[in-house]
Amino acid sequence: MSRTAAVVRDYTTALEYLKTIERKDGLSVSELMDSMTRGGLTYNDFLVLPGYVSFPSSVVQLQTKLTKKITLNTPFVSSPMDTVTEAEMAIYMALLGGIGIIHHNCTPEEQASMVKKVKNFENGFINFPIVIGPEVTVGEVKTMREDYGFSAFPVTAEGKVGSKLLGIITSRDFQFLEDDSMKVKDVMTTELVTGKAGITLSEGNEILKTTKKGKLLITDDNGNLVSMLSRTDLMKNQNYPLASKSATTKQLLCGAAIGTIDADKERLRLLVEAGLDVVILDSSQGNSIFQLNMIKWIKKEFPELEVIAGNVATREQAANLIAAGADGLRIGMGSGSICITQEVMACGRPQGTAVYNVCKFANEFGVPCIADGGVQNIGHITKALCLGASTVMMGGMLAGTTESPGDYFYRDGKRLKVYRGMGSIDAMQKTGKKGNASTSRYFSETDSVLVAQGVSGAVVDKGSIKKFIPYLYNGLQHSCQDIGVQSLDSLRSEVDNGNVRFEFRTASAQLEGGVHNLHSYEKRLHN
Repeated sequence: MSRTAAVVRDYTTALEYLKTIERKDGLSVSELMDSMTRGGLTYNDFLVLPGYVSFPSSVVQLQTKLTKKITLNTPFVSSPMDTVTEAEMAIYMALLGGIGIIHHNCTPEEQASMVKKVKNFENGFINFPIVIGPEVTVGEVKTMREDYGFSAFPVTAEGKVGSKLLGIITSRDFQFLEDDSMKVKDVMTTELVTGKAGITLSEGNEILKTTKKGKLLITDDNGNLVSMLSRTDLMKNQNYPLASKSATTKQLLCGAAIGTIDADKERLRLLVEAGLDVVILDSSQGNSIFQLNMIKWIKKEFPELEVIAGNVATREQAANLIAAGADGLRIGMGSGSICITQEVMACGRPQGTAVYNVCKFANEFGVPCIADGGVQNIGHITKALCLGASTVMMGGMLAGTTESPGDYFYRDGKRLKVYRGMGSIDAMQKTGKKGNASTSRYFSETDSVLVAQGVSGAVVDKGSIKKFIPYLYNGLQHSCQDIGVQSLDSLRSEVDNGNVRFEFRTASAQLEGGVHNLHSYEKRLHN
């Protein structure tokens, strides 16, 4: 009889026998990613082995680093593509705990305006509210409502912050008025709820709760307006507890992409004035003298601004950018669903191998990394995080959602939206007053013949990210539960010390892991 068969089948003996086995089941991450024996791997080429479950999935914490100084409550980043991220996408990505990176295939003014919309969507103390004077007409206020998207404006003696507070005008004061020539001073509300300068945010919110007013106006000892709190922001705080916010202003976090040409320096100035929190240097191949010089210039001109550099796929690329001062890296070259760089340029790297090698190097210097490209489902997100990434950037995953730019159209009975790569001919031929961001991204500004590194296509309607991101969040929590870790920090440490194990996956194993042997089926990912 074999030793195994002779073992008494009780739990304690099984554990004692397990201790006698020198090698853990499965592979360590370094054994899995040994490219000398297997070559480059993508996410579908391996699986994470299950661990021990001793906690509910709801306790799993997904807080992570975007850059050295910026922390997110979820590891989700939307890609700076003109069919993925504009203001609305960036707003809801931040509300749901991630961050949106606004594309730069537009004029600097248009991009800065989108950043402002995100920053003004939700505030703590509104230190620079839109203020009007008492002589402004009702007609002018109605126009302001259309321009700004809100209808409550404090009224001060001089029409600016720091001046004597006289009242406030809201839609209730003028919505039934037909005489647009009437002055604000004749219709404004003068019975005000105010707080004294120095009040804390929590104290101000309590006043809003008890008074049931829409705005709390903050004044100094002389009755001059200094800031404001909004009830709508308080409600957003309750509805979106994971929201990514600036530690100082309490506004939603917002990122934006720029290129590496001289004109992008002026673009960045406008973005910083709009309140930008983090900038991504958007190049298909980030290891260039242009990007290195831009990083150094930004660090000199805007030392508080966080800079994410890339894209990179090797340690050598990463080393140059880290040495130049990058606060984060973006990993991926040719792995996106609409990218054809690997096919056309013969440059790139399988995404799993790229993420592992760059993260292993960058994490030694405390530089967080974004896994950008190749993410198609929750499992891919989990695998990218296991390989060392702090966050994942999604393009195709978020394209086709309600919040993505563009209009829906119908084809073959399906509701679709356009999704295109920034290296596609369509994107590179989009022109504006200040040039084309896609051509500069691929160093093609002076080319008479454009060489595409991406394609244009369409994706099926995915609904709102207000449902889709929570689906990804809960799914990632369940994935961590199966692995046996209660946080992303724990996941990374357990991978590093060899406790989280992996298995290489053959083509037939991949087939086995998908839906098979059914006549038909419906694949519903969430309700």
